[in-house]
Amino acid sequence: MRNKILMYLFIFTLLFTIFIYVNDKRILDAKEERIESLENQLAELENDPGTTAESELAEDYFNLQNNEDAITYFENKNIDPSDLILKIEDAIISKNSAEEDNPLVPQAGMEGNMRINKIKILNHKWVIADFTDGTYWGEVFLSYEVTEGGEFKFYPEKSFLYPLY
Repeated sequence: MRNKILMYLFIFTLLFTIFIYVNDKRILDAKEERIESLENQLAELENDPGTTAESELAEDYFNLQNNEDAITYFENKNIDPSDLILKIEDAIISKNSAEEDNPLVPQAGMEGNMRINKIKILNHKWVIADFTDGTYWGEVFLSYEVTEGGEFKFYPEKSFLYPLY
């Protein structure tokens, strides 16, 4: 009797081991097939030259550096456009202060002072900027002009504050 129990236990263990092996092998094969499929898709996308070039072109379309009309505008006013982007960014960021809100942000800081973090110069007249007070954040659309003395005047046109979720 003892031999029969050990034999049944051995057979049961053997069948259970075979079942686990077959099941795991099937799952592993399915995962490997999925990985190969995704690798092939990735290789196709990486080899497609139009995908990255088109996305880079679309992203840089609204950018002062790539806007020939805006560059010509500044050259006609005898303003060197090469370092103009840095000067505009410095002029906007320099309005951030530790004691008060940035005057270009029409929203009052609720949890601290509103400060401009990130700036994108769209062309020779417009800038979009991201601002936050540490808890609340939003964006502001600014127009600007360069005076004869080379100073910048900024005018907040529109802004919005993202809702807290």
